[in-house]
Amino acid sequence: MKKNTRGSLIWLRLTRFTHQSNLLSNEFLKQFDLTTAQFDVLMQISTYEPLTQCDLAEKVTVTQGGISRMLARLEKDGLVERKQEWKTKTISLTSKGREKLKNAFDAQLAFQSSFFDESLSEEEQKMLYSLISRVQKNSEAKMSNR
Repeated sequence: MKKNTRGSLIWLRLTRFTHQSNLLSNEFLKQFDLTTAQFDVLMQISTYEPLTQCDLAEKVTVTQGGISRMLARLEKDGLVERKQEWKTKTISLTSKGREKLKNAFDAQLAFQSSFFDESLSEEEQKMLYSLISRVQKNSEAKMSNR
């Protein structure tokens, strides 16, 4: 077996960090009765509403089936509403959903920022953001070329 390349080591670190960050965020968000995935879904709906389930699935890290189940639960909890407009079903936040997101938003941003604020200087954070943005844009280009 070949030795790992630097790129594969970076990818493994990013994957591990994402996993650990999600585990810690799930624990942190329990105080708001949310999971990391639910927080992400509420954020995306808030930003792009009204949007279709298909559009939402493209923006989050949840499968189509997972999105269906999550939306059913969020709708049951009164956080989102789905409206049928002719052939299209759109998703929006309810006032209860907006309030829950508002309560969790600043705390979750501070929690996530702490991973970087505690270990990287401002200059290092700017550099990391620039580099990871470049890598992400490259992966988006590969996705669109499929």
